[in-house]
Amino acid sequence: MAVELWETLKDSITAYTGLAPTTFFTLVALALAFYYVVSELFGSPDNRHQQRPRDFEEQQPLPPPVQLGEISGEELKQYDGSDSKKPLLMAIKGQIYDVSQSRMFYGPGGPYALFAGKDASRALAKMSFEEKDLTGDISGLGPFELEALQDWEYKFMSKYVKVGTVKQTVPVSDGASNDESVESTKPAEAVASESAKPSEDGPSGSVVAETVDKSDGDVDKKD
Repeated sequence: MAVELWETLKDSITAYTGLAPTTFFTLVALALAFYYVVSELFGSPDNRHQQRPRDFEEQQPLPPPVQLGEISGEELKQYDGSDSKKPLLMAIKGQIYDVSQSRMFYGPGGPYALFAGKDASRALAKMSFEEKDLTGDISGLGPFELEALQDWEYKFMSKYVKVGTVKQTVPVSDGASNDESVESTKPAEAVASESAKPSEDGPSGSVVAETVDKSDGDVDKKD
């Protein structure tokens, strides 16, 4: 039965189209492929928009960078991308840059997310992802590491907007402060007594003068 239907179909294709059955089916397949390509290229915009990811549709333009001035390292940690309402910031050599436009790299889940909200100068110079290197301290780095850090800084300066600086805290040693306090609290009498002491190099000028005068008097008496 199936063979009879197939033979009848081949006879019909040949009679109505004048083509061999294999040629006919080849042309039908090509026509379907062409239709699919054209519909993808020139389909309605609504259909193409429906196929876009939801996060792409909901993406909004970034707000302009806000200048923060000088802030501390602890305050900088608030801009590590955990709060989507705050800009994404990162510092190099004490200079803070707004990297919100590269959230896919420095935002949560990105390959460089651990650098966000920090001065990562040392880590960038060494290309390190260790917690101990997430600091702005670049002391002890070699020339090649400093050159790599300089390249990173040039890249950030050309691509991102500087919005502030990291406040540097210089610790004062207790010994130095104690010495200063001791020197400042010396009584005036002690200073006066120290100035009145004869020099260790020899007798004072007044003593030398008295000795010369006595010598001259002795010479006059002899004459």
